[in-house]
Amino acid sequence: MSTSARHATDAAPATAPAERQSPAPAPAVVHALPELGGPRSDGDLRRKRPPALSFLLRMDTLRRVARVLSLFALDAVGVYTAILLALQTKTELKDGPSFSANAEQAYHYATFALVLTVLLFARSGLYADRASRPGLRAVVSSLFSVAVVAFVYAKVDGQEFSSYYIFWGTLIFATVIVGALRWGYDGVTGVLLRAAGYHRRAVLVGTGEHINAVAHALDGAGGHSPIEVVGFISLTPRPDNGLRSLGALEDLGAIIEREGVDEVIIADPDFPQQQAVDLVDRCHQRGVRVRVAPSTMEILVHRADFVPGEAVPLFELRSPVFEGFDWVVKRSFDLAGSLVLLVLMSPVLALCAAAVKLTSRGPVLYRSMRPGVGGAVFACLKFRTMHSDAEQRQEELESDNEADGALFKIREDPRVTAVGRFLRRFSLDELPQLWNVVRGEMSLVGPRPLPQRDYDHLEDWHRKRYLVLPGITGLWQVSGRSELDFDDLVRLDFLYLEHWSVSLDLSILVKTIPAVFLRRGAF
Repeated sequence: MSTSARHATDAAPATAPAERQSPAPAPAVVHALPELGGPRSDGDLRRKRPPALSFLLRMDTLRRVARVLSLFALDAVGVYTAILLALQTKTELKDGPSFSANAEQAYHYATFALVLTVLLFARSGLYADRASRPGLRAVVSSLFSVAVVAFVYAKVDGQEFSSYYIFWGTLIFATVIVGALRWGYDGVTGVLLRAAGYHRRAVLVGTGEHINAVAHALDGAGGHSPIEVVGFISLTPRPDNGLRSLGALEDLGAIIEREGVDEVIIADPDFPQQQAVDLVDRCHQRGVRVRVAPSTMEILVHRADFVPGEAVPLFELRSPVFEGFDWVVKRSFDLAGSLVLLVLMSPVLALCAAAVKLTSRGPVLYRSMRPGVGGAVFACLKFRTMHSDAEQRQEELESDNEADGALFKIREDPRVTAVGRFLRRFSLDELPQLWNVVRGEMSLVGPRPLPQRDYDHLEDWHRKRYLVLPGITGLWQVSGRSELDFDDLVRLDFLYLEHWSVSLDLSILVKTIPAVFLRRGAF
């Protein structure tokens, strides 16, 4: 990795050369470990140093301070602006205080709100380094917690409000503003880091099949991932994946030093436990991060409930369906959101309908019969993007299919009209599905409904995604869209089912906007 990249703002912490050359002996426990990378004479990098010496030896301290201060400044601006906009919006709707009075009151509220925001953001890791910092979901969840805590405190303190608009109004504005500021920050710093040649150099460790899958997923990010896979260490005979074989697991220490590795990714759910413990310790001694690509069981365990009183400790896996209070919350969110979007998007809907009607023969809306929740078929509404004989020509085009698995996709589909190609490019053809949401046939966020042809090609394990209502958008749309393999897309659906929350739905909806306008993987 280049020196300039190591000193770029907001980069993942790097280990300074001066620190690696320390002659201090390693703790005794290190010598007792099995030798994965040979003996180390420079000791464990995790041991403490005098603060002044650490500051001089490690320039990442400056980067860390700059990162935290810049993110704090953005959050302060976002919170204050959100409160001010909430107050000013109320003033515009009904006669209220002047702008200067609102600005002063916003400053009064923002002091307390910012303290809460910083504490909850810090607890969620939102001031961590770039590689570890969570995304919009954590921002939305933390801001929601700030609004709840502020509301409870105001009630306990005996404060009276003519309405409680200030709490939910500020939450909406803060979600948009703080989320946008942080998204912009990540984008700008990402561009600067890439311009400086910064990448996190990673090594994949595991068996051939799993190494291939993780390498393909990282490569499928289309250059957006900051992770540069420099090679792999395989526990089985060398896989043919186009990557370099860096050697055996016993040589890990030397490989880390030789390749300038920043992180090691364990790409095998069956990785031997004892070797994993030794690997993690060796990596941490050298200041190298270790990450694990999750297996299906590791995803499922997040919703496991402990069942006491058995001879063997057991965990029961809950059904990944929305029921009870969760269903009420999600349905309320869907209904309110779809109605608001229908009103706001009505001019766009009218323009799209007129364009379809005036440029080709056939109905404006296309009713695609698709399996929904539980496999029950419903009419999925779309603006018609193809010529009227599109379904009759499907069979003759099967040999030109460019997608894998059950999907049928052709980048230059001859059945698509000129207007239809534009509507598809920006996903405008999906807007009528807001009415499907109002009718309870779809959700704003969820697994995408597949045409009957694709559904018939699904394997049994794929059908778990039909336990919930299909969605207009989902993790597919914000994670690469058409660039991912079908099995990878289904696994994203599983992740969504296991980790659902209102904040996750909000974060996916917000991320869908740049995904659509940047046209990642759309065809």
